[in-house]
Amino acid sequence: MPRRASSGISPGLLIGVVVAIAALFFGGKMMFSGKSEKSLSGAELDMATVEENANALRGNEYVVEGKIDDQVLWTADRGQVVSIKVDSPAGPRFLGIEIPPGLSDVNIEREQTYAFRVSFRQGGIAVAEEITRR
Repeated sequence: MPRRASSGISPGLLIGVVVAIAALFFGGKMMFSGKSEKSLSGAELDMATVEENANALRGNEYVVEGKIDDQVLWTADRGQVVSIKVDSPAGPRFLGIEIPPGLSDVNIEREQTYAFRVSFRQGGIAVAEEITRR
């Protein structure tokens, strides 16, 4: 009795093609997405310490994450000052951060979440050293 030729596409080949297309789609989406997933390393800023005596934090770098509450001040030669809302166990807290002109390439938008690496200068004023959008 003669053998019949197999008709149709092999299920293994079909599954392989679908998996390859899905991998290309999600790989391209991750590669070209606009959000930065870079994480900042450093000690997390304790908002209770900031409220008690921010001047004592001078000389160290801290990482704080929060949502932009308001853009308080902006000048081309001196940078800008923003207010961020930081979630803490005791409820939301607010912190003013000075963003120097050297970091002006980051587009700061209200109601967006950012992570800041900050240092404190004389008077307990937080100054951004690095910024990433979350």
